[in-house]
Amino acid sequence: MNFEISKEPIDIQAVIDKVVQREAGAITTFIGTVRELTHGKKTLFLIYEAYEAMAVKKLEQIGKEIEERWPDAKTAITHRVGRLEITDVAVVIAVSTPHRADSYEANRYAIERIKQIVPIWKKEHWENGEEWIGNQTETVSYPAGKPAEGDLHE
Repeated sequence: MNFEISKEPIDIQAVIDKVVQREAGAITTFIGTVRELTHGKKTLFLIYEAYEAMAVKKLEQIGKEIEERWPDAKTAITHRVGRLEITDVAVVIAVSTPHRADSYEANRYAIERIKQIVPIWKKEHWENGEEWIGNQTETVSYPAGKPAEGDLHE
């Protein structure tokens, strides 16, 4: 499975191995980690939640979009859910292509699309509070915070 949501720590090499191909001259990886400081606030930990069935479909959609734009690309994306501590890996994206420029571009495209369309939310826990964060622009917006899984529409 090239596109998945995981409750366990992500095996970075396993994600990379999914995109190895004889035709590839480049494999780029993006490894998103939990940082301690965000806009001057000290983060203690994050909780990631996802509408998993739809999230996997959206990750697959991103893979198809990449194939359309970069026909020789092969993509794998794993996003973690649950409680993540500072420096934990939240997402790994691996893209292989025959040439490096395409691999870089496709990988960046993938992370930007994840932020836009994949129903994954994070609850940031700081020293002085907490807040649900979700940047999706193409999913339903819920001003009161993260919706229940049944509230989203495909």
